[in-house]
Amino acid sequence: MDPIKASLLKKSRAAKSETRGKLISLFCISLIVFIVLAIFYFVASKGLATFFKDKINLGRFLTQSNWNPSLKDSHGRPEVGALPMIMGSFGVTFLAALLATPFAIGAGIFMTEISPKRGEKLLQPVMELLVGIPSVVYGFIGLSVIVPAVRRLFGGSGFGILAGTCVLFVMILPTVTSMTVDALKSVPRHYREASLALGATRWQTTWKVVLKAATPGILTGVVFGMARAFGEALAVQMVIGNAALLPHNLITPASTLTSVLTMGIGNTVMGSLANNALWSLALLLLLMSLLFNLLVRLIGRKGAMGR
Repeated sequence: MDPIKASLLKKSRAAKSETRGKLISLFCISLIVFIVLAIFYFVASKGLATFFKDKINLGRFLTQSNWNPSLKDSHGRPEVGALPMIMGSFGVTFLAALLATPFAIGAGIFMTEISPKRGEKLLQPVMELLVGIPSVVYGFIGLSVIVPAVRRLFGGSGFGILAGTCVLFVMILPTVTSMTVDALKSVPRHYREASLALGATRWQTTWKVVLKAATPGILTGVVFGMARAFGEALAVQMVIGNAALLPHNLITPASTLTSVLTMGIGNTVMGSLANNALWSLALLLLLMSLLFNLLVRLIGRKGAMGR
């Protein structure tokens, strides 16, 4: 073969490096996909054993309010009603999101529309500090401050959904605020200029134009905050009371899926009904996490279509 032609057909060092990089990237992506699928398979195989191996009715599992897998009711059926934990998890999650969203939007507007320089200088370090605080510290603060305050103001033991909501509100506020700020900053500048040119005030521009354009990003931040609140275990466990009872109000002891899991998973025998029931709760948590991710993708897709 002609040496010149051979040299032209030979792969260069850059091409070899690019091929090597593609193979490494493909391997890493495949490994991540395999790990995710393995986690899903492991949790699903353990969680579904409650219904296929132990013959527990799925409807009763989701709707019954008695949780004590080691005991049986008057009909000889194990008491594995997960409704109290489901309601507790959704209660603290939605209330924390409702409480955090107005604060996050207000802080975001201040940091982007009212006083960008001063807002970022004052609030950005605070948000970063709140993100870096460990969950156990939030739990201790809730146990030492929030629970006694709820006890003095509303009576009862102080433990319950209200205390858990206050702790989760502080924990998810940085996440929602950061994503709200990013969403507001992503609104094109000419939107604001066009609104002001038409005679709108700064507040009318912020309320009618900027917030409306940033709504998909803000909703994405709220969903991310809810996902973190739904999966939080230690901090909520320390203030909610950990009573597997159907919550009748916000100041009675309750429990969440994560609090029951963290307390019970180390005290059961692998393969027993009690252990399988806990794995079913873990499977429910995993499915909720998947649902939150699907909601984020749906909101992002609708936001892209809106633009």
